[in-house]
Amino acid sequence: MDTTTHTEKPRSLIRAIGRRWPTLVALPVGVDSFFGEITPDTVSTLADAMLLLPMIYVVVEALKRRWLTWPILLAALPAFAGLKLQNVVDPSIVILAVTLAAAIWGSAHGRHREADFRLQLGGMVLFGALAVGGQLVDPDLARYLVALGWVGHGVWDIVHLIRDKVVARSFAEWCAVVDFAIGGSLILVPLWT
Repeated sequence: MDTTTHTEKPRSLIRAIGRRWPTLVALPVGVDSFFGEITPDTVSTLADAMLLLPMIYVVVEALKRRWLTWPILLAALPAFAGLKLQNVVDPSIVILAVTLAAAIWGSAHGRHREADFRLQLGGMVLFGALAVGGQLVDPDLARYLVALGWVGHGVWDIVHLIRDKVVARSFAEWCAVVDFAIGGSLILVPLWT
């Protein structure tokens, strides 16, 4: 016999939706990626943008301040957009410089002894190599390299979400949804356009 009242079911649904707010916020971004044309410029921009993701992980882990995850993202996105609009400084160089500064700062504060910090630096190297490769190779191959990077980072996010380490859990969930959507759009959109 079901003893729940009529008001308990909507409340539990609202609570369940509330717990998944990062996914709900990420879905419009992810879905939007399926409605644009995938050009070599799109792939190049997404290669640059992909560098933001491991940069955030490195900075947050260097500082040991998970609560800074969202503020760092909210500062990095408009900075990245501004850098993309000018032709003086390559956004990738700025992202790599910030990451290098965080790596030096973290190492100076003993983080180089910690497995999670070293893992984040390794992730930056891996995703950075895919991003740089996506800038240097034939546009068709570049699309797949960059897609691999975005999907790979989605897996990275899920692992960190499950481990509940380094970045805020809400960010890891949000980022995984966005990453899988962007990676999927890079692979699928050209097939139907």
